[in-house]
Amino acid sequence: MAELIWTEESLECLRQIVDYLAEQSQEAAASVTEGIYWKAQVLERYPEIGWRHEETPDRNLRSLVYGHYRIVYELIEVDEVRVLAVIHTSMDVSRLRF
Repeated sequence: MAELIWTEESLECLRQIVDYLAEQSQEAAASVTEGIYWKAQVLERYPEIGWRHEETPDRNLRSLVYGHYRIVYELIEVDEVRVLAVIHTSMDVSRLRF
């Protein structure tokens, strides 16, 4: 089973999403947060499940989608997954700098 590591940057992304959603609905913010964490937990057991970003051949960057949000992570080794960002699916991952 892989260790799931959330970077400070990914947690900040998630905080911004929650703050934005909470302006409209606390319930929606809580639901999305729970869903993103739940979806990311899948990576502990199946770290290669996400879509691989071919534009970064030097790194094993992958994405897993939950609703309108993309969990961007790097598969460091079979036993380590590092969540780098949580972004809206409309955002271009290739523009992110990690």
